[in-house]
Amino acid sequence: MGNEILKIIKGGLIVSCQALEEEPLHSSYIMQRMAVAAMQGGAVGIRANTVEDIRAIREEVSLPIIGIIKKVYPDSEVFITPTMEEVDALTRAKAEIVALDSTQRTRPGGKTLEEFFGEVREKYPNQLFMADCSTFEEGMKAAELGFDIIGTTLHGYTSYTKQTKLPNIGLIRSLVEKTGKPVVAEGGIWTPQQLKEAMDAGVLAAVVGTAITRPREITQRFVSTLGMSGIPDDM
Repeated sequence: MGNEILKIIKGGLIVSCQALEEEPLHSSYIMQRMAVAAMQGGAVGIRANTVEDIRAIREEVSLPIIGIIKKVYPDSEVFITPTMEEVDALTRAKAEIVALDSTQRTRPGGKTLEEFFGEVREKYPNQLFMADCSTFEEGMKAAELGFDIIGTTLHGYTSYTKQTKLPNIGLIRSLVEKTGKPVVAEGGIWTPQQLKEAMDAGVLAAVVGTAITRPREITQRFVSTLGMSGIPDDM
């Protein structure tokens, strides 16, 4: 089944449909409609956050889902599928691919990635797992640990990569050449040309989120070119 899923998403665009509680579009129904629009537009997969959103999307969308649960724990910076509790929930929701933070940062409870993923893989030997990495070294380590897919999701979003200009095509290409695993480009892809550059680097697929499904951030990007911060006082 895993190989079939990889064949379905190969060479295509995965659209991330997510909205956190503090965002205007936070709603499982709205994320479902975003996913339907993405499917109709030609997407080959959806990346979604929370079991509620995944279930709502599943009602109307037949595409493979990369499932995550974002949850903050007080003893760790890791918040994308941080513990077995989230992994269990995503597998019960039948996410075809489960993505989790695969950075060098210590996980909740003081666990290393090696310890955590060893437990995860033992419990779910047939589940597809995607490693959300931020550096080349983390991608190589994730490949060594047995992740099925290597993603550049967190490049530019960890304290030690946040100054990087995105998308980092060089990093993407290096992971494709060296990991021996399917690579998914994710992070900072704003234009069709950037998407093409990522695909030309040899990735399995690419994820675009903010540029398609977060109108607040899209609006801010346009407004910033005008030197404005909001609605003028005289309107």
